[in-house]
Amino acid sequence: MHNELLDVVDTDDAVIAQQPRAEIHANGLRHRAVHILVFNDQEQLFLQKRSMKKDLNKGLWDTSAAGHVDAGESYASCAPRELQEELGVSVDSLEVLFKLEPSTDLGMEFIQVYRCRHNGPFSLAAEEIDEGRWLDQLAVDERVAGNDPTLTLTFKIIWQQFRIISN
Repeated sequence: MHNELLDVVDTDDAVIAQQPRAEIHANGLRHRAVHILVFNDQEQLFLQKRSMKKDLNKGLWDTSAAGHVDAGESYASCAPRELQEELGVSVDSLEVLFKLEPSTDLGMEFIQVYRCRHNGPFSLAAEEIDEGRWLDQLAVDERVAGNDPTLTLTFKIIWQQFRIISN
């Protein structure tokens, strides 16, 4: 899990090499990830609390589901895989929202962000997620605006961009 093979990409998100995840993170190389925002019929957002066993951002609240795009995999095939692996669900459609450019704040990841609708229940992957909960969007706004230290920096950046495009 921590040493899966990932694509290394250039500034245009074109694949230039493949390396183990640990080396990519240790050397600050550009790579790819997906994040999925899952909303229910009441427009609440599902957040996951990252497992204390994770090597990065342990115990912090994050997007509904997320993960690295494996070597040779596309963003479009990674997103439903991550939903299945982390939340135990599949959805009829995933809406592409936006793509973030790599930065040190984002762990040098190109991040493709998706949105979908699902009301649960979820089967949370125990090795990935300690718990999950639904939050009203205004509560998320308040936590992000207050720079809540229990939220991942990546989630705060994604949420701010989401609010810009959804208003």
